[in-house]
Amino acid sequence: MKETTLKQIAETLGISITTVSKALKNYPDVSQKTKKAVLDLANSLQYTPNSFAVNLRTKESRTIGLIIPEVVHHFFSNVINGIIAEAEKNGYLVIILQSNESLELEKKQVELLLNKRVDGIIISLSNESNDDNHLKEIIRREIPFVQFDKIAKLIPSSKVIIDDQKAAFEAVEHLIKKGCKKIAHIRGPVNPQNAIDRFLGYKKALIKHNIPFDSKLVYTCKSVTFEEGKEFAEQIINEHQDVDGIFIITDLVAVGVLAYFNEIKIKVPQQIKIIGFSNWFMSQVITPKLSTVDQPSYEMGVQSFNLLLEEMNHRKELKAFEPRTIELTTSIIERESSL
Repeated sequence: MKETTLKQIAETLGISITTVSKALKNYPDVSQKTKKAVLDLANSLQYTPNSFAVNLRTKESRTIGLIIPEVVHHFFSNVINGIIAEAEKNGYLVIILQSNESLELEKKQVELLLNKRVDGIIISLSNESNDDNHLKEIIRREIPFVQFDKIAKLIPSSKVIIDDQKAAFEAVEHLIKKGCKKIAHIRGPVNPQNAIDRFLGYKKALIKHNIPFDSKLVYTCKSVTFEEGKEFAEQIINEHQDVDGIFIITDLVAVGVLAYFNEIKIKVPQQIKIIGFSNWFMSQVITPKLSTVDQPSYEMGVQSFNLLLEEMNHRKELKAFEPRTIELTTSIIERESSL
């Protein structure tokens, strides 16, 4: 069935296309009688506006792009929910792309979104991101742009972040206050800024409490997986039997650590205390329940979209926009693994 057009409605009623368009938009210079006739016919013919044509006139796509490292990760799924909820309220469609932690794929996805002429882009960088030319291209083309979570600090865009260094410091200090004296750290890959900052927070907490930093107690994830958690847990037990605390980059890896310790009958928290990061739902159902840093992921999505919307509106109104950074607060969730 062919789509009904304004021209068909106009010809049927014997009026101009302009009058039909104005009637559908409730312009005051069109009589109520004409408006009723147009609306009745439009409804009977199941007329819907051609969004592509509207977008050509307004130079808006009413679409934004979202690039994230992985969809299945609970943190990013919550961020997505926050962004979509706000986008729907404001009449925007969200194109979601997954970089799979690949810089090359991330670059292609940015190019795709630019070619699609999206109104704005929100991105959390992949673990491989050590080249920001594709981000500079977004800015060069004057496309509204927000970074969140994993960011490039030197790129002048709006950002929604947490203080990863402070959050990590508090997590390690929590273990120290619980009596831990030899604390290992399972960190993220070397590139992402949040992994760097959490490592620095770990070191600072040790230094503050006069605990010597030992690089041999730091284990670096490549893919940040459950399996890596199990592997590093085995290494820690084999290499450092006197470790009494572990701070772990994220809950997914921490659950792997706990699973291995459960298998070999290592008692947590009696023998080793553990704290993760992000407050994944699994942290509440594993035995023992995992202490963690609560990271406000849904709120991060809400704030990311609203910052993008603010910039998009400024550009529509030809107003200058100064990029802003929103820092969300975190908190320690104390559970059984660090009692």
